[in-house]
Amino acid sequence: MKPQRIVVVGAGHVGLYAALRLSRKLNSVQAEVIVIDPQPHMTYQPFLPEAAAGNISPRHSVVPLRRELKRCHIVSGEVTKVEHARKTVTVRPIDGPAKEIGYDHIIVAPGSVSRTLPIPGLRERGIGFKTIGEAIYLRNHILDRLDIAATTPDPEMRKASLTFVFVGGGYAGVEALAEMEDVVRDGLKYYPELQQDEVRFVLVEASNRILPEVGPEMGAYAARQLQKRGIDIRLETRMESCVDGAVRLSDGETFRAETIVWTAGVKPSPMLDHTDLPRGPRGHLTCNTMLQVVDGDKVLDGAWSAGDCAQVPDLTNPGAWCSPSAQHAVRQASRLADNIRAVIIGAQPKDYQHKYAGSVASLGLYKGVAKIYGVKLKGFPAWMMHRTYHMSRIPSFNRKVRVLADWTLAFVLKREVVSLGQLHAPREEFTHVTPPLGDDRSPEPVGAGSR
Repeated sequence: MKPQRIVVVGAGHVGLYAALRLSRKLNSVQAEVIVIDPQPHMTYQPFLPEAAAGNISPRHSVVPLRRELKRCHIVSGEVTKVEHARKTVTVRPIDGPAKEIGYDHIIVAPGSVSRTLPIPGLRERGIGFKTIGEAIYLRNHILDRLDIAATTPDPEMRKASLTFVFVGGGYAGVEALAEMEDVVRDGLKYYPELQQDEVRFVLVEASNRILPEVGPEMGAYAARQLQKRGIDIRLETRMESCVDGAVRLSDGETFRAETIVWTAGVKPSPMLDHTDLPRGPRGHLTCNTMLQVVDGDKVLDGAWSAGDCAQVPDLTNPGAWCSPSAQHAVRQASRLADNIRAVIIGAQPKDYQHKYAGSVASLGLYKGVAKIYGVKLKGFPAWMMHRTYHMSRIPSFNRKVRVLADWTLAFVLKREVVSLGQLHAPREEFTHVTPPLGDDRSPEPVGAGSR
């Protein structure tokens, strides 16, 4: 019997966990699992703030696909089309022509991208916070601003360099802001030219509270703790423009900032625009409680989805949808893999059901808030809960050990606050010193004049 081919589009939380479980529960006679992703790793996004802050190495917040998915076939490329009517996907590899791959089952889990708005200047000035590259760039950019502020003779440039704006008061925005405020506070110890009262962090949130996931009481506590650190929190406020770094808020204030970080929500991956699968009003794939893609009451044979890009009914809260969180994504991945296995061996798939356990959020080193099964935690205990939970969730024993080693070293050694900004343009210096062909300043051939 020919093995069933299972194609997994995307290697995020859903894709990686589902592929890993399928490869363990099905043998090579039963199924072939193909994972397609442009990146050779899965990014554990809850660790992005700590990677940006230097608490852990950026490499330790990603999971190499080929190491973790040894029994799967990894295709490094971008899916440009899904034609479920023909059960084929079109893949554009890193290099070379596009190719088609047929399948019996497909897991569509490309995840989400930043939900941006048509704000003047945002495209040119904004910094996202969804990938490990963006996290590294943000760290280097902020530390570079300290160097600029310490050396510029222009007081306006100095003030703009020390002003940091974060738009979005959810997990990503608050955790990134809190960690980077810690980094700047520690970095100022090495800049006698700069004073703490010159630094300004601004959090802009369109709703009337931050961290809605931990409840109003814990969200209010988090806001008070951030304000005690001098962070300017603007609720019920929107950023209307940031052309050339001139930030204009809806409350009427205008100021210059050289750092504008956008974390105001996510939307399904635009890859879904190139599929023939049914989608809901917000662009998500429509799924039933068994994580099968459905078109109204019709179940599409062999099409499955979960995570940020899927609209899955929440059986613990009738009428609602499962939230786009890592907590749901990891559990949905397990149920999805088991349901595909059930279909392949002739059994019945089961409903996905999980009551949301709660939320944890870091507010920087040794600080946090949490609400777990109704129990509220603040400060150090919440911070420890945050670290313990995410340590248990990141895939592979290898990564757990490496992250734990990073944390242990951070307890006894001072934080590194050096910028490696050259990483973002590594060939610039070499290109500058290498003249073009025909230039009379062309260097001598290698070895010339060496004798």
